[in-house]
Amino acid sequence: MDLVLIDALEVDTVIGVYDWERSITQTLRLDLELGTDIRPAAAGDDIALTLDYAAISERVNAFAGEHRFALVETFTERLAETLRADFGIAWLRLTVRKPGAVSAAGAVGVSIERGTRPGDA
Repeated sequence: MDLVLIDALEVDTVIGVYDWERSITQTLRLDLELGTDIRPAAAGDDIALTLDYAAISERVNAFAGEHRFALVETFTERLAETLRADFGIAWLRLTVRKPGAVSAAGAVGVSIERGTRPGDA
């Protein structure tokens, strides 16, 4: 399995459990690892045969603008479901960080893996 990578993608969304957070947008930073086989795309130099990271990045940004969640966990889980369904991604690792949420930390967040890697039972 090969991985298409999108690192440090920043999106603005309404997220948080406190009332004041529900009235502002905050920036989330995402890292994505998307499992695929790049050989068909590489053989024909054809973007239609791979995961288009520009299209995926646009979808992530649209998702962030369309939804409001209290928890980073919920944002992460629902985004993973959306990307797998919209782009036919068999496996992904998605890390979502919320900078500034805890003053003593650079960021807090979650990292999840969803789907099955080729060759896994």
